[in-house]
Amino acid sequence: MLSLVPFLLIIVVFWFFLIRPQMRRQRESQQMQSALTVGTKVMLTSGIFGTVTEITDDHVGVSVADSVEIKVIRAAIGRVIPTDLEDATDAAQTPAEETSVERAESEENE
Repeated sequence: MLSLVPFLLIIVVFWFFLIRPQMRRQRESQQMQSALTVGTKVMLTSGIFGTVTEITDDHVGVSVADSVEIKVIRAAIGRVIPTDLEDATDAAQTPAEETSVERAESEENE
């Protein structure tokens, strides 16, 4: 009887640290994919960004560029991109160019 206690403890720890979080992530992913609407900005699991243009039972049409649309299965939608977050990442990804005047002013201040 005492030899079963460590075995049961391992099963409980395995459940709470591995199985339960994976089930939660899978449920959240399914909810996100079922709540998609046309016009939603998404990122595919492959890292491609696009906008949902068509939704059917088994696939989703995603516009990735002007007049370029791909069809993917719903499971390929990795996440929905919020519009306010998209604006912030666009600004962060744009490299700040230092003009020669700014460079000269910073050298004078040193």
